[in-house]
Amino acid sequence: MSQKIDVRSSFIAPASSSSDVLGRPTWAEIHLDHLTGNFHALRARVGPGVKILAAVKADAYGHDAVIVARHLEDLGCHWFGVALPEEGIALREAGVTRPILCLGGFYNDQASLLLEYGLTPTIYDRGMLEKLDAAARARQRVASYHLKVDTGMGRLGVPLAELEEFLDRLDHYSHVRMDGLLTHLASANEPRQDEFTRRQIERFHQARELVRRAGHQPTYYHLASSAAIYAYPESWGNMVRPGGALYGLFSAAPELRPVMSLHTRIILVKTVPAGAPLGYGGTFVTRRESRIATLPIGYQDGYCRAFSNTARVIIRQRYAPVVGRVSMDLTLIDVTDVPGASVGDEVVLLGEKDGLSVTAMELARKAHTISYEITCGISRRVPRVVV
Repeated sequence: MSQKIDVRSSFIAPASSSSDVLGRPTWAEIHLDHLTGNFHALRARVGPGVKILAAVKADAYGHDAVIVARHLEDLGCHWFGVALPEEGIALREAGVTRPILCLGGFYNDQASLLLEYGLTPTIYDRGMLEKLDAAARARQRVASYHLKVDTGMGRLGVPLAELEEFLDRLDHYSHVRMDGLLTHLASANEPRQDEFTRRQIERFHQARELVRRAGHQPTYYHLASSAAIYAYPESWGNMVRPGGALYGLFSAAPELRPVMSLHTRIILVKTVPAGAPLGYGGTFVTRRESRIATLPIGYQDGYCRAFSNTARVIIRQRYAPVVGRVSMDLTLIDVTDVPGASVGDEVVLLGEKDGLSVTAMELARKAHTISYEITCGISRRVPRVVV
C-alpha cells in the first residue's frame, strides 16, 4: 500500500486512511513521481549540453522548496534559483549542496551572508557590486556573480544601452568574478509578441558580445524560462530556468503532469429546503431541496474567494459545485447529485481522481489569474504531504 508522509509532523498513514494528516483533514499532496517525469522531460528537451536551473523561488511555487530541491538534487539538477537570499539560506540549512542563484539579487548588508552560505547573487547595479566586492575582500576570496541585462522586461538588469559603460568599470572590483550572464524574456508565452521576444534574444546576443569584448568569459549564459524552453530553442544558451514546467503548470507541453493536488474531507452534511440562501450574502439560493456539505478549507488556505459559485470539486467519482461564497476557513459544496456523500469523504479541490480532473489552469480562469498564482497561494497552514 502506498504511504503518505506529512513533512510537517513526520506523521505516516496509509493512503486510504481517514486521517491522512494530523488535525484538520485538509492537505496538499506533492507527487514526486510527476516531478521526476517533468524533470526528465525537460532534460530530454534541451539535451545534455544545456544545464538546468530549477526555479524553486516562492517556496517552489507553493510546492515546498525543501522537498522539491532535495528531490531534484538527487535527480542531478545542476542549479537552483531563488528570489531572496533568505530562500537560499533555508535550502542550505536543509542540506541542499548544489549551486544556488539569487535571481533577485540581495539587499542591504546581505553580501556577507551570500559568502557564508555559498550563494551566487544576480548583480544589476554597481552598488551591489561594491558591497559584494567589499565582503569578498574582507574574507580574502573572490566571489562569483551573474550579471543581469535588461533587454526589454523593464524590471531588473543593466540596460543594454548602459552595459558598455558598466563593463568599463569592472576593473575597479578585484574580488568578484562574472560567472554568468542572464536576462529575462517578458513575453515568451505570448505568440502575438513573437517579434518582441526575438528582439530580446538578439539584444542578449549583443550583450554577450559586449561582455566578450570587455575580456570576461562567464561560464553560463541563460535567458529561457519554461515558455522559451518550448517556443524558442535559440534562447536556451547553455542553461535554462524552468519553473512552471517543472510543476506541471505549463499547458503547452501535455506530457508534463501537475505535481500538486489539494484535498480535504467533508465535516458536515445537511439537508436544506428549496429557497434557502447559503453563505455570506446569500449569493446562492437553492432551487430544490438540497444536500449541502461543509469543507474545512477557505481563502486563508489559498482556496480563493473568486471560486465562490464557480468552481467544482471531485467527490465519489463525480463533480460537485462550490455554492455560496468561499469564506476564510470553510467552503460549501452541493452534493445533492452525489449519492452517498457523507462526513469523512475525501474531496479533491485541485488534481485528478477517478478519471476526473480540476486543473490549476481551470481554477486560474475562475480567478482571472494564472496557474502559478493558484499553487503559490496555497498557504503554509495546509500541510504538504509527500506521495
